[in-house]
Amino acid sequence: MTARVLVVDDHVLVRQGIVRLLQDETDIEVVGEASNGFEAVNKAKDLEVNIVLMDLYMSGLDGVATTRLIRRELPNVDVIIVTASDDEDDLFEAIQAGARGYVMKSVDISDLIQQIRQVLTGGVGMTDDLTTKLVTGLARRGSKSLNADLTERESLTDREKEVLELIAQGATNKEIASSLFISENTVRAHVRTLMQKLHMDNRTQLAVYGVHEGYTVNGRAGNPTLGVSRKQAAANRPR
Repeated sequence: MTARVLVVDDHVLVRQGIVRLLQDETDIEVVGEASNGFEAVNKAKDLEVNIVLMDLYMSGLDGVATTRLIRRELPNVDVIIVTASDDEDDLFEAIQAGARGYVMKSVDISDLIQQIRQVLTGGVGMTDDLTTKLVTGLARRGSKSLNADLTERESLTDREKEVLELIAQGATNKEIASSLFISENTVRAHVRTLMQKLHMDNRTQLAVYGVHEGYTVNGRAGNPTLGVSRKQAAANRPR
């Protein structure tokens, strides 16, 4: 799959810089640019994009509000916030608005490309340090998204727990499907069920919840080890 990317930033030099840095990637095509939130929503519709790289601070409609609007009107379009702000409040609000990733403008271009590919294949576009900041911040806030009650946690099936563990490790839908010997459609169905049972709005919140609840190997997210062994997965394979 090719990423059809819309770059949104109110600074022309930043937009053009990102476009130039991505232009040599065969699986990433920048199909448009926007300088504000309203323009971004319209172009996302017209250009049939699947990923929006979104600046956070823009005049008029800011990045959080634009993300929320895009996710409501174009649920198949994923948003990655690209910003200079590592403020916990900004990170929290972006994820609550439905952003699938959050990347600092200071990262190397290879890191940005990696996060785009992660999101494109069903993963979460966030580095380990920001994931840790998000988990810590949400835990301190006592967010409902990290505090599903015991009954809700106990309602998860063994398979749903396996899927949640892999999501928390940063695995994509394709990697989860391969590890558990199920189809990607089945993985998507499990993800939807997990969000319903745990009262969460998006996959990023599931990943954060999984890290918070210890559904990771060595407590580390963003570096999938696909913790279910092939022997275990084979035993669970439908016969």
